[in-house]
Amino acid sequence: MTQTLHYQQQGSGADIILIHGLLGSLENLNMVAKGLKDNYRVTSIDVRNHGLSFHKNSMSYEELAQDTVDLMKTLRIERAHFLGHSMGGKIAMEIALEHSEKVEKLIIADIAPVAYPPHHNHIIEGLQSITLEHVKSRKDADEQLAHFVDEIGVRQFLLRNLAVKDGKFTFKCNLNNIQHCYPQIMTGYKGKQHFKGETLFIKGGDSDYITAEHRDIIKVLFPKSRAKIIQGTGHWLHAEKTTIFNKITNDFLQL
Repeated sequence: MTQTLHYQQQGSGADIILIHGLLGSLENLNMVAKGLKDNYRVTSIDVRNHGLSFHKNSMSYEELAQDTVDLMKTLRIERAHFLGHSMGGKIAMEIALEHSEKVEKLIIADIAPVAYPPHHNHIIEGLQSITLEHVKSRKDADEQLAHFVDEIGVRQFLLRNLAVKDGKFTFKCNLNNIQHCYPQIMTGYKGKQHFKGETLFIKGGDSDYITAEHRDIIKVLFPKSRAKIIQGTGHWLHAEKTTIFNKITNDFLQL
């Protein structure tokens, strides 16, 4: 039996599907969804092992893409625009490359279709180190996580994964599965397809997730791609400069 991703829908019009990044949830793109819902039916999803979606101990991009395609079938969405950030961008690219009939326009926020070296290990280790039975408040969890993650903004983002169940703190995401699947998450596109549709890559000006070295592979896989840079932003460009990000997104979709 096919398991269905958790999702939220708002607005009406042409369909657009939003996909969050690693250790996030559909809430991360709420401000983007708000900027789109007046003109589009926005479906925000929780990726498997994240948010309120089901847990499975495998996270290949083929599987992550199929999860979304299965949800589209459930929701009777034939085709949609896609917007994905970071890992969610890789999922959106996989869908466009392997299920191109499902995709209208594609928007990728600060990620390339390439393999990346592991760089989240200390974050995952930090989250796993939190002794939940000693956590009476988010402040308690923050103090434990601070031994592994210096930046308060990053800790606040990560601790959105905490939920209270039966009076006790627990994680919504499945950290053990994510740790096990981390090598899969770091991989690049492995297929041989290319996407002929309109594609926009939006890069954070201060981020090194998309570099000049990625230009050639992007052009091969996405020959109709263009790029925008939002100066003064890092990897969380949609959160740091939401108004500009939303304007770039809406302008591209309305071309």
